[in-house]
Amino acid sequence: MAGKGTFAGLPWWVTWVVVPVVLLVVFGSLIASAVGFLIGLLFKVLIAVALIAGVVYLARRIKGSSSSSSRSDW
Repeated sequence: MAGKGTFAGLPWWVTWVVVPVVLLVVFGSLIASAVGFLIGLLFKVLIAVALIAGVVYLARRIKGSSSSSSRSDW
C-alpha cells in the first residue's frame, strides 16, 4: 500500500493528529456546508411530514364527523 509506505517513518502524532487537523483546515468549509445542507434538508422533511400528518388528521376528523351525523339522520 502506498499510504502505509508514506507514513511508515513518521511519528504517530503526525499520522493521528497533524494529518486530520490539516484536512479539517483545508476541507472544513466544505464539510460545514455539507452538514448544514443535510440538517436543513432534514428539517424541511420533518416539517413536511408534520404538515401532511396534520392535513390527514383534519381530513379524517372532518370525514368522521360528517359520516356520524349522516348516520344519525337515517
